Amino acid sequence: MSTSAQWRFVGNVPENYERRLVPSIFAPWAAEFVELAALRPGERVLDVACGTGVVARIAAQRVGPGGRVVGVDLNPGMIDVAGSLPTPVGAPIEWLERSAVNLLLPDASFDVVLCQQGLQFFPDKLVALWEMRRVLVHGGRLALSVWNSTGLYNAALGEALARFVGNEAGTKFCASRQVPAKEDLQRLATEAGFCDVEVRVNRLDIHLPRLIGFILDHLAATPVAPFIAATGPEVRKQIGASVMKQMQRYADGDGVTYPEETHVMTAQVR
Repeated sequence: MSTSAQWRFVGNVPENYERRLVPSIFAPWAAEFVELAALRPGERVLDVACGTGVVARIAAQRVGPGGRVVGVDLNPGMIDVAGSLPTPVGAPIEWLERSAVNLLLPDASFDVVLCQQGLQFFPDKLVALWEMRRVLVHGGRLALSVWNSTGLYNAALGEALARFVGNEAGTKFCASRQVPAKEDLQRLATEAGFCDVEVRVNRLDIHLPRLIGFILDHLAATPVAPFIAATGPEVRKQIGASVMKQMQRYADGDGVTYPEETHVMTAQVR
């Protein structure tokens, strides 16, 4: 089963994703990611695999009212949630349900393409990158990020799921962390026709609130939610206890703070 097939957002998962995961996990990365993209006032920006729109909303503030932002995502639930949230001061944002491998947008219609934690889900990564290049103008820029590893917390949670729920749940949960290595990112971007391809490692300390509550909220915001709903209180307690034991060294009083890394790739169209 492909990564994209494993990581589907159905039911109330998109709402839980926005409420639980975005503030703790994705928003801290988004601010730094957009900063690295060096957006300028008036630019036209496309956010591919926008999810509930945290990157697109920051981009809209950066490019200002003279700019334009479009967010696309394959999951209709994500687009619905993105469109329901308050619009920030800045550029107008258009939310579209589209596939990364068939954007259905005009050639050379954007100055910048952003993609935070989306590439790993695309069924054909090279075609997706070709599409990103196609919609960029001459001199346009790409900024793209993927995880650098499964990560301490996610590895602990995936292990606990495999142990107490089953291997399918553990594998499905960790699917979002199965990403191209640095060399593969560079090769794919070059094959797609990008120039000046650079891949760097970014590091952040991620803070999660008290794990005893956050873990179940987290799982409810992922495609393994049905697995957890089918378990009993004892299994959920075992999952939480296992993760907390493995993350104990990162405890900071009201939760945990642990180091996380991403690969950020930047490239240009010439």
